[in-house]
Amino acid sequence: MAQIYETDEQTERVLLVGVALDDSDEAQRSLDELKELAKTAGAVTVGKVIQPREYFHPATYVGKGKLEEIKAMADELDATGIICDDELSPAQLKNLEDALNIKIMDRTMVILDIFAARANTSEGKIQVEMAQLKYRMTRLAGFGTALSRLGGGIGTRGPGEKKIETDRRLIRDRISKLNAQLREVESHRELQRRKRSASSIPVAAIVGYTNAGKSTLLNRLTNAGVLSENKLFATLDPTTRVLRLPDTDKVLLTDTVGFIRKLPHNLIEAFKSTLEEAKYADIIIHVVDSVHPDMDRQIATVYETLEELKVGDKPVITLFNKSDLEGQRETVKDMRAERSLRISAKTGDGIDEFLEELGKLLRESRIRIERCFSYAEAGKIQLIREFGTLISEKYTEDGIEVEAFVPKELYDRL
Repeated sequence: MAQIYETDEQTERVLLVGVALDDSDEAQRSLDELKELAKTAGAVTVGKVIQPREYFHPATYVGKGKLEEIKAMADELDATGIICDDELSPAQLKNLEDALNIKIMDRTMVILDIFAARANTSEGKIQVEMAQLKYRMTRLAGFGTALSRLGGGIGTRGPGEKKIETDRRLIRDRISKLNAQLREVESHRELQRRKRSASSIPVAAIVGYTNAGKSTLLNRLTNAGVLSENKLFATLDPTTRVLRLPDTDKVLLTDTVGFIRKLPHNLIEAFKSTLEEAKYADIIIHVVDSVHPDMDRQIATVYETLEELKVGDKPVITLFNKSDLEGQRETVKDMRAERSLRISAKTGDGIDEFLEELGKLLRESRIRIERCFSYAEAGKIQLIREFGTLISEKYTEDGIEVEAFVPKELYDRL
């Protein structure tokens, strides 16, 4: 009988390394998150090391003495790679590889790898490849032996391996072509935005930390059918759907890429056109994982990212999600939001109250009108039904008396 051999790719066994500059608890929480990132990327964590320091070692990230401890620990645990919790410089990457003789990765590489695996649309793939190439272009010297020795795993998906002899000019040419493709996609996205604006339908962008439940909420509200998993960055590609509110108002809901602490700058740049859905929205719906032990830090990260995108003047509804799970705080409130509510996107608890509050917030941003339209202008009342909120209409000898809330754009047209 012929013998059957397993051909599955070997799971990477990684050791996580972090530096605590001031708060060891913060470093521990960041390393816990890195463990989830590694898991999402397909690796198993076999150990963690945190070194308290006043600053990152410029040559080796951690101190020289700690390197021996890390090397011994990696050998003992049979680790195949090491992931550092911060973005490494090219010198740090190469020096660590030389000192430890093992594959070295950093947090940025892991996040880029996850994005490469999860991007489905042409736009997402272009954005990820461009971010990867920019990241790798400055680190060609550090990648040469590390990737070629292991031949696969985290950091090798996407545009492919770039060895030390790779000509930087070729990478720049590729980035230039990707930029041209991305500009075409962005012009198409801008055209879509202009059409939405002309339609007078308000837009609400769903933002939040990764895995807070944004896609689950979109599915609950609109049956969008978006992939929803208990994983970091389960979905990357934005989805827009129409939501009709109980008072017959319509709003466009757009899901955005999840935020995370230490989100690579190259990714923010590459995904700017996608993330800017929040910038052009009328309302921000901020979804929070209310049972996460690091909830406050996640909320702060979301607002920091919104500020980086220059989205600081929009009304915000914060939804403390996962109210069906244990571990809720007695009181939860976001002081920077106009409204704060508890919901469960999974079970539907609190959704009706949220829709009511969303309708109120939309009406606050609209203009109230009381007018009498002639019967020849009856078509305008249909516009109010379509894009505004018709409170009452009364047919008289002089015409149709209307009371309604309408968007400013529609008010100008009326």
